[in-house]
Amino acid sequence: MKNFYNRVSNRNQRSSGGPSKSQIPFRLNFLFFIVALLFVALIGQLAYLQVIYGTKFKAEVNQTDTTIETTNVQRGMVYDSNGKVLVGNKAHQAISYTKGVNVLSTDMYKIANRLGTYLTVSTSSLTPRQSIDYYLTDVNRLKAVESKLSFPKGATATQKYDKALSYLQGDSSFKLTKSQKNAAEIFAKMSGAYALSTTYIKDSGVSSQEIAEIGEHLSEMPGIKVGTSWSRNYPNGTSIQSIIGTVSSEKTGLPSDKVNELLAQGYSRNDSVGQSYLEQEYESVLRGTKAEKQVEVAGNNTVTKEVQKYGGQKGDNLQLTINSTFQSKLQSLVKSAESGAGGNSTGTYAVVMNPNTGAVIGMAGVDRNPSTGKVTENALGTINSDIVMGSVVKGAMVSGALMKGVITPTNSTLTDMPITVGGVKKASWFNANGGANMAVNAASALEVSSNSYMMQLAMKEAGFKYSSGAALTMSSKAFDIERGYFNQFGLGVKTGIDLPGESTGLKGSSSRAHIGNALDLAYGNYDAYTVMQVAQYMSTVANGGTRIAPHVVQSIRGTKSDGSLGAVKSTVTPKVLNTIGMTESEKKLVKEGLYDVVHGTNTYKTGAELASISPGISAKTGTAQTYYKGNETVTLSLASYAPSNDPQVVVALAMPNLGVGAEDNNMKLAKSIYAAYWKYVQSTSTLTNPTKATKSGAAQNTNG
Repeated sequence: MKNFYNRVSNRNQRSSGGPSKSQIPFRLNFLFFIVALLFVALIGQLAYLQVIYGTKFKAEVNQTDTTIETTNVQRGMVYDSNGKVLVGNKAHQAISYTKGVNVLSTDMYKIANRLGTYLTVSTSSLTPRQSIDYYLTDVNRLKAVESKLSFPKGATATQKYDKALSYLQGDSSFKLTKSQKNAAEIFAKMSGAYALSTTYIKDSGVSSQEIAEIGEHLSEMPGIKVGTSWSRNYPNGTSIQSIIGTVSSEKTGLPSDKVNELLAQGYSRNDSVGQSYLEQEYESVLRGTKAEKQVEVAGNNTVTKEVQKYGGQKGDNLQLTINSTFQSKLQSLVKSAESGAGGNSTGTYAVVMNPNTGAVIGMAGVDRNPSTGKVTENALGTINSDIVMGSVVKGAMVSGALMKGVITPTNSTLTDMPITVGGVKKASWFNANGGANMAVNAASALEVSSNSYMMQLAMKEAGFKYSSGAALTMSSKAFDIERGYFNQFGLGVKTGIDLPGESTGLKGSSSRAHIGNALDLAYGNYDAYTVMQVAQYMSTVANGGTRIAPHVVQSIRGTKSDGSLGAVKSTVTPKVLNTIGMTESEKKLVKEGLYDVVHGTNTYKTGAELASISPGISAKTGTAQTYYKGNETVTLSLASYAPSNDPQVVVALAMPNLGVGAEDNNMKLAKSIYAAYWKYVQSTSTLTNPTKATKSGAAQNTNG
């Protein structure tokens, strides 16, 4: 019994924990110790970051990026030779938007809607995609559209947007209201801007009411500004516009084929840039330099400071050699001459040039559609329309023969007779139907426009001995010989004019099978040239043998403080391309022939109608047998200079594809052009002998 009691007592003692030590306080203390260590480590790390790197992190938070914001300036203007404005800048009140840094599309959406309540823009260029992008920028609309669609698990926001976009593109009922379209167009313009770049929301036609209302609420529309834009205008008429060229608009922006090149030069995508002719050729002069503003952007993408670094400078101005009053008259004369041509006539073109400097005083042209009779202005036809000119080239042919040595000033007489080779007969106009043969020298051959003489020169140059009726076995190198001399005068090569896009002319086949055409080439009835080339050729003869590149820009000038034409910054000097290797006696002989075309005594002289022009001129007329759409036509041309004894001006013109039988149209037009020149450009009182040009004077003044 006693033993039993003792066992129970011992069991009770163990259950109550009597002599056993508890493990719980130790474990809790250990955990508290670990937590304390972690707190110490955390506090230490925070102290470390604060003390050691605190300044650095603070600087990173507060650091700013400096960016340059640019603003466009006025483009340089274009003036005529007398200082009249040909191309100016018309100012327009405009609304622009300068995009901030990291601006969200939802922010621009709100601004576009706000601005749209005050400003009306054209929505004609708004695309369906732009309409949908605007519509889905509203978060609620985007969710509403997405609720109608099913998406794969884990679809991204971009994938969901693309599917919503596709859904609306296929929804024929989707349509924006008029006010929404207006806001969508504004939103599209704003979205297309780069950070800190400025784009026009509306660059013209902004009403006073729109200006006032927008001005009152500018603070509510970050980035929106009321400013000025410019567009090209032509206060003295648009006849000169085809020569000046065009400028891209803010809407069209940079030409797609040059966008990378222009961006590298500092242009923005929506900048205006010269697209053609002078506007393109002198882009670096006309563009000016943009205004620059230094913008500091904080780490939170807010603009903290703006400093005007450079106010910008308007582009420099071009002063042309062209007299605008005369240019307008010349264009009118050319158009009038073409309007009366009728038939298959395809155009009329004329160039007036200073033979001593290459300065183009006027260049005019019109194209005509023979089917409709519609006439359109095309002054550039003078440099890019290739025309078979006819006999005007004979001065160059004679000059080449003199340089080749197949004739000399004292031994140049040949018999004008029909040329028969290989069963083909070719003759001059005055003995083509059985007229008498006639002895002519170099000068009289030009006077009567002898085809036979020129063909004989071509055969002599090629070393071929002519025998009537025999086969024409001369080498095809005859083409190269003739063209080589023609090229020296500017026929068949680029003239070097300061306008892009000029033609080199057209060469007929030079193969052995076409050897007979080498004779046609000699009198201008094979290769085709531009009127500008003919003007350069005659200028080379007139000035004594110096081929000078034509130019339409006279000088580059600055702008005065009042906006008027400023001081000359640089002047275009005559550019000599080559000189003709002729002796003074050879030049004299050619000039005598051109003088006799107008003032000679031979019954067959071709320029008798020009003799009434005062001061007297020297000239070469041309008539080429041509074809247009299977119909036989004639092309009339003329190259001339005046006064004969002291050349001051060259007139060259061409009238292609007139009806057979047309006569003297070229000389009638030339008479009108000379009358206009002496009236509007140069007074005859400035000439040494304004009333009469003499044959001896023409011969003696070979250096112009």
